[in-house]
Amino acid sequence: MKMKSKVQHCVAVLALILGVVMPANASEWSKPLIPVTKDFKLPNGLRVLLSEDHSVPVASVVIVFDVGARNEEKGRSGFAHLFEHMMFEGSENVGKTEYFKYIESAGGSLNASTHADFTNYFEKLPSNQIELALWLESDRMRSLKVTEDNFKNQLETVKEEKRSGIDNQPYTPAYIKFEELLFDNWQNAHPVIGSFADLEASSVEDVKKFFKTYYAPNNAVMAVVGDFDAAQMQSLVEKYFASISSQPTPPKPDVSESEQTKNKYLKVNDVHAQLPAFWFGWKAPARRDPDYYALGLIEKLLSAGDSSRLYQRLVKGTEVALKAEMWLDERRGPGAVEGFVMYKPGNSPEKVRSIIWQEIDQLKTTPVSSEELEKAKNQVLRGLFSAGSYQSLQRSLGKAELLAEYALFFGDPKYIDEDLERFMQVTPADIMRVAKKTFTQPGITIVDVEPSKPKAESSRTKETVSSLR
Repeated sequence: MKMKSKVQHCVAVLALILGVVMPANASEWSKPLIPVTKDFKLPNGLRVLLSEDHSVPVASVVIVFDVGARNEEKGRSGFAHLFEHMMFEGSENVGKTEYFKYIESAGGSLNASTHADFTNYFEKLPSNQIELALWLESDRMRSLKVTEDNFKNQLETVKEEKRSGIDNQPYTPAYIKFEELLFDNWQNAHPVIGSFADLEASSVEDVKKFFKTYYAPNNAVMAVVGDFDAAQMQSLVEKYFASISSQPTPPKPDVSESEQTKNKYLKVNDVHAQLPAFWFGWKAPARRDPDYYALGLIEKLLSAGDSSRLYQRLVKGTEVALKAEMWLDERRGPGAVEGFVMYKPGNSPEKVRSIIWQEIDQLKTTPVSSEELEKAKNQVLRGLFSAGSYQSLQRSLGKAELLAEYALFFGDPKYIDEDLERFMQVTPADIMRVAKKTFTQPGITIVDVEPSKPKAESSRTKETVSSLR
């Protein structure tokens, strides 16, 4: 029997301590990762995936609508996020805020989230109460109350959320400007939160049109995972959702991006920031692109935990930074590899960036060791098999979200298994090839954040032509 590497052994020991059930390599997990008991489509176009899991008496419902910021029109940015709020404002048989009252009184939880390319709604309940979630979701899909009062109320809520969560937070307005600069296509570049001007210029009629266009059963996928009988659950789904009318298929947005041939730079004064920092990044391919898997592991190598390369060089080694992180902004259309560094006064941003380039250049020229690559792959596995991770396969909600997303985005939930296998198959040569292809000098976008005292001109931004060294 081949002995495990030290890294694999340490991860396995940690998994036992944390109660994580994690396979050692790509051939050791049961396939499919998420068994689908039933996969059917109602006459109105709603696709439904059911997965029985009788390990605990819990069940989760997830509905993913094919609408996000990328579907918005210029002049109406922020609509997808605004509508997420509107979906909790009541329907024909449910009063305002009563969704939370019903679910929480039954011992469950619920929430929703808006993204660049989708919006999701979810409930987790004791399995003997799961019919409640179907009733609530079907009632608002069929008969959401889109009134002038509800619209104005949630418009003010979103505006306050933008003021408190973005405008008055350190570094966050600069991040919005960073993404607007990074992407050339407005469909990808504008923020999910939208703008005050666009939201205030909208009307309740705009909201009604948005609801009719995008919140139709044929523009959504629902997944139910947990302790139930699939045949009975199918009957319940048909009972609550089959009578909802379908709508014409919405137009698909053009999210194509041009290749960046010259680096982009912006300097932002930030009255809320206490220390200098910068955002940086490159355009990246869509999810499931052949290069996507190596980029996902590069993210782990550079930025996953205190042992990552950037932390070791910038925070622990040279001690020039207090925070150094990178992540992969995953989208169905073009995404991005993004990073943020908060550095200590007395260091120039050019000096800090030169260290980052050294680490990136090493990825291009020196094959990553088998142990370090294995550690990165184990971190991918941990994201699926650790009980504490967001989309853990030990949670009915994590399973339901993955099923609904893969079915909506790619048409087949079996790609969940294929994707994990492709992560495990990445080689050191793949890391070098994709690093050379992605992390180019002309392709980088940088936004420097400079702390400044509150004054009238401090909120302005200026663009400076510069080359990154």
